[in-house]
Amino acid sequence: MSQAHALLHGHEEHAFGDAGYTGVDKREEMQGKTVKWQVAVKRGKIKAMCDGAVKDLLIAVERVKAQIRSRVEHPFHVIKNLFGHRKVRYKGLFKNTAQLFSLFGLANLVFARRLLLSLEGSNPS
Repeated sequence: MSQAHALLHGHEEHAFGDAGYTGVDKREEMQGKTVKWQVAVKRGKIKAMCDGAVKDLLIAVERVKAQIRSRVEHPFHVIKNLFGHRKVRYKGLFKNTAQLFSLFGLANLVFARRLLLSLEGSNPS
């Protein structure tokens, strides 16, 4: 069963997904929503294409989609690796939400510290 409809809060205009979301806009639970899905093309389809300008353009478009997804997913990567939040413990939606908010706050502090330390090292005075 697809859970793509549960991932959206209703105010999105664009949603980006990997190749696992292929056909999400055709599913019946997504009908009536005005979200424009940007879904990655499966690698097999790109490899099967003949070399040329169209294939190069498609690869460039897929790279842009991947860059956008990586900007969104990077904070989750930091939380998983830095704080060991690898498994969600179902203690209740409110408790999980509170834990994630505190972890994102701590991650922001870590990022700010790294930024300040890098700026401090570049100052010649």
